[in-house]
Amino acid sequence: MKQQTKVLYEKMVDFKRFGTVLLAVGIFFYLGVIIPVEAKTELAQNLMVLSSTSFIALSILFFIQYKQCQLKLLEMDDKEDLNN
Repeated sequence: MKQQTKVLYEKMVDFKRFGTVLLAVGIFFYLGVIIPVEAKTELAQNLMVLSSTSFIALSILFFIQYKQCQLKLLEMDDKEDLNN
């Protein structure tokens, strides 16, 4: 049981880290979209918008996974407390 909780905790921490990194990269691309530069082409602009949206969407998915792992850990902790 302790091994399972340890693995779940490590996954939870990883999901949070991945979500944070992806959010930072998505914000970086978004800043590239909103900062005016004359050298930007229409293709580059569209690519940055698509990249920003994709990274932020992936970040949200990782934060959802993080929350689900957190809830599972709390549930496992409650079951362990009831058994003792």
